[in-house]
Parts: sequence; structure tokens; C-alpha cells
Amino acid sequence: MISPVAWPGLYGAEHRRFRLAIIGDVRIEFRTSLPGQRFVDITRDSLVYAPFRVLVSGTAVNLASRAIEYFQQVRVFAKIGNDSFTPIIREHVRKLGVGGRLVVAEDLPNGFTAMLHENPENTRPEEATRLLIASQPAPSWALSSEDVHTFLPDLCDADMLFVDGYSLLSSSCRSALADATRHARSIGIKIAVDLVPHDIDRRLALSDLMSILAAADLIVTEAGTVARLVERPNARDRMAELLPALDEAVPGRPLWLLRHGAGSMEKVLAYQHGGVLLHYQTGCSAWPESTGFGDRITACELYWWLSVACG
Repeated sequence: MISPVAWPGLYGAEHRRFRLAIIGDVRIEFRTSLPGQRFVDITRDSLVYAPFRVLVSGTAVNLASRAIEYFQQVRVFAKIGNDSFTPIIREHVRKLGVGGRLVVAEDLPNGFTAMLHENPENTRPEEATRLLIASQPAPSWALSSEDVHTFLPDLCDADMLFVDGYSLLSSSCRSALADATRHARSIGIKIAVDLVPHDIDRRLALSDLMSILAAADLIVTEAGTVARLVERPNARDRMAELLPALDEAVPGRPLWLLRHGAGSMEKVLAYQHGGVLLHYQTGCSAWPESTGFGDRITACELYWWLSVACG
């Protein structure tokens, strides 16, 4: 079996096919780096001057911006806030050329994130630490089953529904996503789940995630994350121990894309109940920009898997 990095590759698909629906987070992000320093070097109050980027971000938008290079149609479904950033978010999504629906939480401002990278000299990007601060409350966590029902007419013709673990951190949102995945499965839509954040095991028990994982056809995760979730924390580098634990913990036969290696991104083991299908290098260490690479490889893998599954 050919790897997704070999085909369709990291630069997009030559022939765009399939319809992808994404339910996730949409936020305003402030991004910068710490020039020439590590976080541990800061031992007192400091003032640092550095360039900032302000952009529309969040899990749904970030994946959609890569998925449009592969899929014939991409739709974003999210709950956003009501403030001066709302028209900026709407315009950004419009310019991406994706469809879907943004539901406004009238009584909440938009969510914000601040991303700060270490930028020490002579250090590879994957070896540097990243600090991500997300505002809470945020409208994405207020997604309700009622909101999902407004999405359903636009979900019906999707080939795949993609959801991520950030949305699962809210009990309201977990219930809403359970409704969405239940409906999608009932009409033959494939389900893909990204198990983020990478410390989700500290925030939720496996039982909290089971309704979503049990519905999934494809699960993307760092090997270390899922090893801790299934209470095999030392198995992150011992696949022979981890793989049967996944079969025992999660029903069905989802395809697991287990990220591991340098930065928990360098390699992927593709596993489905009963056997390893593929083991491949992602090429992340040679990619010129580390930020956003995870969304790029995920979009590539989703297209590759649908091509294999659907022909």
C-alpha cells in the first residue's frame, strides 16, 4: 500500500474529490516567538519586542485551509461569538472558499488564543517548546444539540465528517457531537476524529470519549496520548503492547493513525484491528514551516483514506 505522503502528497491532490464537513473551533489568534531564548531562560519580569501575527484560526479553519487543496468541497460548521471580530471571521471563511454554517452565540465574545514559540538559536523547530493559551469561556464550547440540528441539512451530502477533541472538552459540546456523528453514521457518512489536545488524557477519561471513538472510522492521535488514555503509558514506544490495548479499549475497526517519533510527528503507524497496514515518514523535519504541518498531513491522510475506502 502506498503512503499518503507518496500519494496524493503534501502539496495537494491533482484531482480534487470528495466532500469534507468539519465541526470545530474558530478563534482569533495572536502568534509570536521569543527571539533567541528559551522559556527557562526567563527568570524575572521581561520586556521583549517581536513581530506579532493576528489571524483567524482554530481547529476548523486551520484544517479547512489545508483541506481545500485536496477536497472538491469543504464545509466548516462552528459556533462563534458576537463582537467586532465576527465580520472578520465571516470574511475570512468566505475568502477560503468553503461552505458550511457559522452559528453566533449572541451573548458571548469570540474566542482568542495566544501562541508563543521558543526561538532559541541553532535549535530545530520540533525541539522548541510552544505555549498556547486559549480563552475560556469560548463560544465553541457552547455548541449545543440545537445548533447541530441547524447544521444537519448541510451535512447530508458529505463523504466524511471530521471532529476534534478540543470540542469534546465541553460536556454540552460532547453531547452535540454525539448527535452529529450518530446522524452522520445513519446516512453512511464516514467519521474521522482527531484526539487533541495531546494531554486530553489529563482532562477526560476514556469513557467520556467513547461515544465519539466508537463511532469513528478513522482516529488521528499521538501514540503517547492514546497510550495514556488506555492506561498503557509506557507503551508509547512499544507498539506491540499498545496495538492490542487499542483493540480491547475501543470497539469496531477504526483505522488508527498513530503519530510518533521526533516531535510526535515524524512517523505514522497506520493500524486497523488485526494488523499494521503501513508505517511511513511524514517529512515534517524537512518542511520549511512547522506550524500548520499537522493540519496539512491530516488533510492529505483523510483524502488518501477516502480514496482507498471508496475507490
